[in-house]
Order: sequence, then structure tokens, then C-alpha cells
Amino acid sequence: MKRIILVLCVLFGGLSNAQQTETIDFISVTAQIEPIASEKKVIGTASYTFNVLKSTDSIYLDAKAMRVSNVFPKSLTITQEEDKIWLIDAFDANRAYTISFSFEATPKQTLYFFENQIWTQGQGKYTSHWLPSIDDMNDKMEFDITIVVPSKKTVIANGKLLSNERNGNKNHFKFDMQAPMASYLVAFAVGDFAKKTIYSDTAIPLELYYERKDSLKVEPTYRYTKEIFDFLESEIGVAYPWQNYKQVPVRDFLYAGMENTTATFFSEAFVSDSIGFADRNYVTVNAHELAHQWFGNLVTETEGTHHWLHEGFATYYALLAEKELFGAEYYYWKLFQSAEQLKALSDEGKGESLLNPKASSLTFYEKGAWALHILRSQIGAEAFRVAIVNYLEMFRFKNVTTEDFLNEARIASGQDLKTFETDWLYQTAFKAEQAYTSLMKSPFIKKYFEVAALAPFSIPEKRLQLKTALSFPNDYIGQEAVYQLAGEPLSETIGLYKNGFASNNIYVRQAIALSLETIPMALKKDYESLLDDASYVTQEAALYQLWAQFPKNRARYLNKMKGVMGFQNRNVRQLWLVLAIADPSYRIAEKETFKKELKSYTSPAYSFEIRETAFGYIHELQLWDTQTIGHLVNASVHPSWRFKKNARKLVDSVLKKETYKNQMVLRMQTYSEEERAYLKTKLDLE
Repeated sequence: MKRIILVLCVLFGGLSNAQQTETIDFISVTAQIEPIASEKKVIGTASYTFNVLKSTDSIYLDAKAMRVSNVFPKSLTITQEEDKIWLIDAFDANRAYTISFSFEATPKQTLYFFENQIWTQGQGKYTSHWLPSIDDMNDKMEFDITIVVPSKKTVIANGKLLSNERNGNKNHFKFDMQAPMASYLVAFAVGDFAKKTIYSDTAIPLELYYERKDSLKVEPTYRYTKEIFDFLESEIGVAYPWQNYKQVPVRDFLYAGMENTTATFFSEAFVSDSIGFADRNYVTVNAHELAHQWFGNLVTETEGTHHWLHEGFATYYALLAEKELFGAEYYYWKLFQSAEQLKALSDEGKGESLLNPKASSLTFYEKGAWALHILRSQIGAEAFRVAIVNYLEMFRFKNVTTEDFLNEARIASGQDLKTFETDWLYQTAFKAEQAYTSLMKSPFIKKYFEVAALAPFSIPEKRLQLKTALSFPNDYIGQEAVYQLAGEPLSETIGLYKNGFASNNIYVRQAIALSLETIPMALKKDYESLLDDASYVTQEAALYQLWAQFPKNRARYLNKMKGVMGFQNRNVRQLWLVLAIADPSYRIAEKETFKKELKSYTSPAYSFEIRETAFGYIHELQLWDTQTIGHLVNASVHPSWRFKKNARKLVDSVLKKETYKNQMVLRMQTYSEEERAYLKTKLDLE
């Protein structure tokens, strides 16, 4: 009988998946995990406690290509499929059971191994690649996990660290979660991390991790973290629902950030010094991922149709936090920018309903945030806040639908909200007129539109208005004024450029660096001052333009910028190397040293952001050699799909040269199995 039921389970897997939550309620998982970096695999043991709601003789756990052993109790029969573990026994209704086993896996995704770090990324339904679990986010469990690592490594994972015990040359980091969560939110990271701990106003410990080499970047990287936390807790109106909160930057991360419960992982591209903070800071991602601890983690969508309840809410509350930090003008500018994107998508006939489970990130994030902005305006801030509090409290640690939220909004406001639902949830087109009306409540946006409307006019017709905009500049209005000077006769615009330079506004001056294509002698000294601006975007643009337009001064510019690295991807340093190599008269004896450094940045020892920049320059200068070609082949199978895609385009280009193609063929056996498999498809080899 059991085997018949098992066959039925296999044949009707989709039906079984949908119905298991009606039969089984998984309560908790206690697991010990040991990632083996040298073999890129994981071994572990896990114990699961679950309640049986209806009698059954088969239960499954999602587990991708797992090898299972040491099953307990002995009466339990385990049958494995490629993506599931079936537990076969007589399970009686209204009883709690505990089962355990050992497992081993070599994950093809989700668990990533790099030279000095290991980390997971399980969003969607991918934790089952390294831990037998339940991909269905409707079955939440309490996860208590111990991670075993070499003694010099640090581990960050969900929950509170109960102990860190040494056993031989390994450390056992034991973590405890006190509340349930969906499996996709389980995570751990291993690396050479240090931490700084601060506390919220409500005494929640906020652990800020960093690589030791970045100790001087901790403050700018995590700037405003406490303020964001305190604001969100107050604004949302529901206390932070977990034990603590940790954040850690990891290399080669697949996204900007991920809101693992109590443990946000984010891209190390956001690790910055105070200069980098001006143009590429962690504030938006910081606020967004923290907001997810309520919206997505505390209350979780039942299915993709309601994904905006995660991303739209996190985007909106991040905007509110940034409004608190940077002011209303910033808030409305961000709304305006996203409205422009959504309108463009809509005008192309590509608009999407917020309830489309296959909608784009732009829809889920930005249209979702706009929907909440409009709803709050419609029902009032107080009713909106009451609805949010009731929604979060009623569905705490549960799963939700859009109707669940709307119900609370209707009750709190006394409105039926039908028009709002039609316009913002079901309508595929973006309601641009409603958005415009809302934006016009901002005096700043009104002024911006007035200046933007001057674009068709000649410089003499708008000189006074542009001069005013540049003399007392708002960041965004000032930039708009500068961009209107581009392409106009320099004889008409030099005075206005002088106003822009004299504004000392970093973003107005940056707009000049990015838009002034020909630097007249009358502005040369002003333009040279851009090299001193506290912006790596400005410095990079200014260095290139000055180097290109004033050859006699190249050595002076290069000497001045010699020690500047720039962002995490070393944008200024890599440009400097290219210009130093390209200038035939600059430090001739050091040319090979410069080339060697630039080539080194293609290595897997560096993050993909650094490598991608280096590959572009190597290709532009045609500095390919055996080593850099090998690094490019390695990049072509990288887990980051964007980096991999760009690397593969370069491979196609490099293969057009017979010399480079021959190098790849000759070194085929030095490449990894995955690299060889990819190259064989490009070289038509068997």
C-alpha cells in the first residue's frame, strides 16, 4: 500500500506539493551544516519536528540532489528523487513527529564558494539545494542551525548566536531562532569578518560586519543605520519582530541585497569611504532590506501574485526613511524618477498589473511603492498607519494575500477602495495623470518642471532663469540647468558654466563633468578643480576629459590622481592605469608594471565588479594574453548572470582572433570541467 501511495505522489507531484500544507505542518528544524570549501559541497545532519493534520503515509522535504543516510526512526523508509526526499511511514492525524537523518550535497546554485568567503542566496525556493526544507513559503518553520567552519573563520546566520565552541581545528557556531520563517530566508555567510555592534532606541543589537581590510570604511558604509532602524520601527508602528539584526557585505553577491531573517547580506560594491558615499552608498538598500523584516519576513505572500506586498512595501518604507534623512525634495525626486520609468514602460504597451506574478522588478518595486503613496494620500496618514499595524499584527508569522491588506485598509479608512484597486492593482497602464497630480503637491517639483520646461528655448531667452537655478542650486534643478547648456554655443554658456562651478554643489559640478564635451581655455582652471571634488564619478570623468583634451598636461593630471582608487571596483585607479599605459611619454620604464597591475584585476581573486571593469579595458587596449584569457573563460561561468553574460560576449569577440582561439584550445585541460563544457560549445569540440 505504501509503495502505491508513493507512486501516486511521484506521478502527481504538483498536486502533492499543493496539498501538503493541508496535511503536514512543519514546526522546527535543528541542523548542523559543514560547508567543505575544497570540494564545494556541504555535509550535515538535520532533525525535523512536524504536526500531522490528516493521516498520511508519505511526507516530502524539498532536497535537490541530496544523498541521505542514518535515518531515524528506523521504521522510516526514505525514497529519494532528484528534487525531493519522501518519508514513508504510517503518520497518524493529530500527532507530532520528529525525524532525523544525515545528508550530503554538491549544490549547483544557492550555496556559493569563493576564495575567502562562502555564502547562500535562497530567495525564491532555493534553500533546498543545501538544506532539506520546504520550498513552499506557506509552511514556516523555526530554524536553529549550527555551522561548522575552520577555526579562523566567522559565521553570520539567522537568529542569536548561542555559542561558538572550538573542536580541534574547527569552530561550531550555534544559532537560535525563536520564531518561524519561510525556508527561502534561511542563510549563512562565512568569511574573515569583524563586527561593530550598536543598539537601537529599543535596545535591539545591530551587528555591522565588515572585512578587516575595510575597517576605515565602516562608518560611511553603515551611515544612518541606527537612524533608519529607529525610524522604521516608529513609522511602521510594530516593534521589530526578531531577536537581533545583522548586516554583512559579501563579494560577488547576485543582487544589491537580500533580507534573510535577522541577517541581511548585501553586495560589497556598497562598501565605501566618505567620498564614495556621495554617489554610491548603501542607504537605500539598507532601508529596503530592513523594511523586509516586517514586509516579507514577518508577513509573507502566499504566492507570486502578491509579491508586491514584499517589494512594493519595502521600497515605499525605504523611501519614507530616506525622506526622514534627506528631506521631502529627495522623496519626491525619487518618486518622479520612478514615475518616468513606469510611464515609459506603459507608453510602450508594456505596463503590468501589480498582481501579475510574472511582472518585472520595476513593477513590483516602483509601481508597488507608488500604489502605497497614492493609497496613503487617499485614506490619510493615520488610517494608513492603523491599517499597517492591524495587518502586521493579525498576520504575524503567517502568509498573506493582497485582499488581506486591503481588508485592513478598508476597515481603517471606511472606504471601499474599488477605484484604487482598479487603477493601481489591476490596471496594466501606469496612471500618469494621478502621479503627476500627486507630484505637483511638492513646491520643489513645481519648480523643477518650470526649469525643465525651458529646454526648447535659446540661451538668451532663459539666461536669467538658468543663472538663478545655478546660483542657488537645488541638486536636481541645478543639474537640469547644466544639462540644458550641453550642445549650445560656448560663447553663450561660459558665464553660466562659471555660475555652476562657483555653486560648489557637488552634483551640479558633476553634471558639468559628465556633459561638457569640449573644455574651453576659459574654463580649464575651473574644470581642473573637479579633480578635487568629493565624488569618484566626477573625478573619473574629469580625469579622462582633461587627459584627452590637454595632452601637454597629462603628466600633471596623472601624477595628481596616482593614488586614488575610487569605488570598490577601483574605477579611478583602472582608468588611471589605462591612461598611463596609453600615454607614450609617461613613465616609460613602468609601462609593464602598469600593464601587469591592470591584468591582475581580471583574476578571480577580485570581485566581479573589479574584473568586469578590467576586462573592458584589456579588450580596448588588446592586452589579452594566456593568463587574462584564462580569467575570461573563468568569468564566463560565474554565478552572476550579468557578469557571465558580458564575459561570454567578450569570449565571442576574442575567439574571432585565431591566436587567442588557439591559446584557449591549447590550455583546455587547465580549465575546470564547467569551463571546458562551455568552451566546447563555442569551439565545436566534442
